[in-house]
Amino acid sequence: MQAMIFLFISGAEIFFIMFIVVMVFGADKIPGIAKGLGKGMRQLRDATDDIKREIQKSAEKQGIDTSFTDDIKDEINKVKKGVDDVTGTIKRK
Repeated sequence: MQAMIFLFISGAEIFFIMFIVVMVFGADKIPGIAKGLGKGMRQLRDATDDIKREIQKSAEKQGIDTSFTDDIKDEINKVKKGVDDVTGTIKRK
């Protein structure tokens, strides 16, 4: 029997946390809370993307060579593909 591990929390602990959340906020408030969390995460991601774009623009204006980042991304993708090829043939039982 293989148990699913999610952030080192068991199923019973997840159930207990959900029970406490329902007891504290009520079932009718949970969708609103989830919507607010989703909006917050979206704003955070947009902010980090804006910061990345600004850094990239300022680097290009100053003539800094950023082509090495593309080389690093290519190498990372090659390693990921290699790992996927190896792990695709190995199955855990």
